[in-house]
Parts: sequence; structure tokens; C-alpha cells
Amino acid sequence: MSAPLPPLAELRRAAEVFNGFANADTTWLRLLEATSDQRGQSAIDLSQSAHRTILLRWLNSWGCRIRYPREGEPAPFDDGVRTWWETWGNSLPSADLVDLTDAGIDIAAKAYADLSGVVVSAGRARRTLGPTAAAKALYALRPNTIMPWDAAIAAALHGARDGAAFGRHLRLGRTWAAAVIAEAGEDGAEIPALMGRPVSLAKILDEYLYVAFTMGATGDWGTDSGEWWKNGNRG
Repeated sequence: MSAPLPPLAELRRAAEVFNGFANADTTWLRLLEATSDQRGQSAIDLSQSAHRTILLRWLNSWGCRIRYPREGEPAPFDDGVRTWWETWGNSLPSADLVDLTDAGIDIAAKAYADLSGVVVSAGRARRTLGPTAAAKALYALRPNTIMPWDAAIAAALHGARDGAAFGRHLRLGRTWAAAVIAEAGEDGAEIPALMGRPVSLAKILDEYLYVAFTMGATGDWGTDSGEWWKNGNRG
């Protein structure tokens, strides 16, 4: 599937919705404070147990509803994410979304597919991390690189949520990012300020899609899917 490029006016309109949410960035800023490097950039290291715990709590704050293990129980999220990081941590692309290469997108898509299959709860209710939480986790790891999605966005734009579809999503995001930067000028450096919040262009584009599809806000090319949002499903 394809979709028209979102002009800055549409991004601003979506940003106004997010700017109206109380504490929209509270948990994200808390994650950054706990894991950022000297430049204030996200520097999550999932080889560290504390960082895996921080990621789990942040995912749940974003509606992922991953069960915390009780004392003495196995911790499949912790074990699975650590193993995944050992495989993918050093190869994840870190370029800005607009500068992602095809090879970088292919790596990110494979890492996403692997991460979405990580078991996060065992027993009778065995559950994997899944597509939405995997995309959010990759965004947390590479906030300037990864444009996340949820079920409504993936269905509307790509009709699937597998690794190939996520690769298409990142290619779409790369195209959009280039167009938005060209419209904004100055290499897009002022775009976060124009939106009113210090978030990456990858997140600004995600917020636009969230408003257009997940919330069902009808815009110039949005879809009226409000019932999906009313049912309380973000992922």
C-alpha cells in the first residue's frame, strides 16, 4: 500500500493532538534520564540487567501489558531480550531515518522480526513480544532511526506486520523524512521546535500516523477508524 506524503501542516496538526496529552513525554524522558549518554542521547545497553528492566517498564507505560515475573519465577522477557541483544545489538543501524541505507533497513527489519518473536511470558499463556512492542522497543533503542508502528498503522499502510512489512514501513518513513526536511529547509534541524516538543522526526511521523489511523482522526487523507481506538487497542 502507499500513502501521500504528509506536509508540515499535517505534522503540526498531529503534534497539536499529542501536545494536548497530559504527560505525553514523561516516561520517555524518564527512560532517557536513566540511560542517556553524555550528549543526552538514548544509550540503552540491553546487556545490562537494569536497562532491560527500564525498557520493560517503559514498554508497559506505552500500553504493551507485558507481565512482570513474580519473585522466584523465570524471567523470559529478560532472558529473551538479552539473547536478542547479543545477536543484534552491534549491528542495529544508527543513522537518522532520512539517511538509512537499504542495507540498514534490511538489518532493522530482520532484527525486528527476531525481536517480535521473543517469548515474554511462559506457561499456559505463553506470549511473544509481538509486532507493536518490538517496533516500540527498536524506537527506544534507536529513536532517530526507527519509525515505530502499531496494529492499525501497519494494517492501513502495509496490510501485514512481518519483517518485510516493517522494512517497507522504514522505506516509507525514509521517503517521508526526506520530503518533510526538503519542505522545512535548513536540513530539518528546526522541525522538532516547529512541532513544539523535542522529539525526533521518526517519532513525529509516527505521531502523525497514530492520529490519522490509530485514533481515527479524519484529515485530508486520514481514515475514520475511531471504533478501533475506542476499544482501547493501541497494539
